[in-house]
Amino acid sequence: MSSSIDYPKCEGVPTPPLPFSPAVRVGDLLFISGQASTDESGKILPDTFEGEVRRSIENLRKVVEAAGSDLSRVVQTRNYMRDSANLPKFNELYRELFARPFPARTTITDCLPPSLQFEIECVAVVKPA
Repeated sequence: MSSSIDYPKCEGVPTPPLPFSPAVRVGDLLFISGQASTDESGKILPDTFEGEVRRSIENLRKVVEAAGSDLSRVVQTRNYMRDSANLPKFNELYRELFARPFPARTTITDCLPPSLQFEIECVAVVKPA
């Protein structure tokens, strides 16, 4: 059995100047590239940690929906934080922004450049037709 690889058109989502696709679909799985606190042109919008998390997840939502799914169908997230001191606040926000049962999750701290406090990527399942 072979699965085709698709690159969904994601109109109206942040478009970074970097060489990657916002979303790639293989079968019923969507692989969503890292989303940060950016505007639609891909320009980083600095904010508080909470503000960056909220904007990043809003950008993630836009890409997931444009690619044919929604946040309730996210099965895994990978999260990157500049400062591990923000982990308790991140857990609080994650509980608010994702529903139980929560997606599988990996969180890596102390890994981002000074211009960015948070980034998130995910794997989601396409919504049934």
